Amino acid sequence: MSSTPHPAIDLSFRSYAEIGAPNRHDFVQLVLPLHGQLLLDIDGKQGKVDAQQGVVIPANTWHAQHSRVANHSIILDVDAAAVEQGSWGRLLERPYAALGPGARKLIEYLGIMAGQQALTPAVIQGWTPLLLDTLLQTAPQVRSRLAALLARVQAEPGLPWSTASMARFANLSVSRLHALFREEMDTSPHAWLQQQRIGRACDLLTASDASIAEIALAVGFSEQSALTRAMRDSIDATPAAYRRQRRENRSKTQ
Repeated sequence: MSSTPHPAIDLSFRSYAEIGAPNRHDFVQLVLPLHGQLLLDIDGKQGKVDAQQGVVIPANTWHAQHSRVANHSIILDVDAAAVEQGSWGRLLERPYAALGPGARKLIEYLGIMAGQQALTPAVIQGWTPLLLDTLLQTAPQVRSRLAALLARVQAEPGLPWSTASMARFANLSVSRLHALFREEMDTSPHAWLQQQRIGRACDLLTASDASIAEIALAVGFSEQSALTRAMRDSIDATPAAYRRQRRENRSKTQ
């Protein structure tokens, strides 16, 4: 996408028990509970976070956290320089952020994706702008919705996506979706979707022993011949030839 680059983001999942020694770090940290409750001390100020409230811990700020109940939180570490710009900086104006229904759904979705081991860096970067909009309780921006759509399709390209269903997911008209794809990626939604499916097929052909027909269906093609045509047009190789070449290359390096 041609818009401003996303800030460097690291995402992890953590649970806390007994209070530990205060610490600080040179990045901004968002604590977004999936369940349970955390008690915090941030620069001597007491507070708590739970299913209704998250917290933003500024960079280089002493803090400690603990809990007396079972808990699990999403932890987002964001480069401090990036937070000083644009909407990210607004989060620091009110560190304890109410988690409305939209934010809760996104947090729960990230938790589900993590459980399925599908939380890739692309997914994190794609969903973060939309999460930021919901934390700020502003209407999701068009490009945030587009980024979330891209991440969702990249995570599961084999779903029965169409240009119409992609537009519905992003809450855009089909014509607006086409215009955004042209502006941001110089391609059409259908062509981009095709490339995601081909890319996933190539990954499976390399790493999986599944049949070509099974892979074709798994990545969203109606049948093996449709995948074969798409790969021949895109990378000038059939699935069988691609798999054979990748395996030959792998055997040479072992």
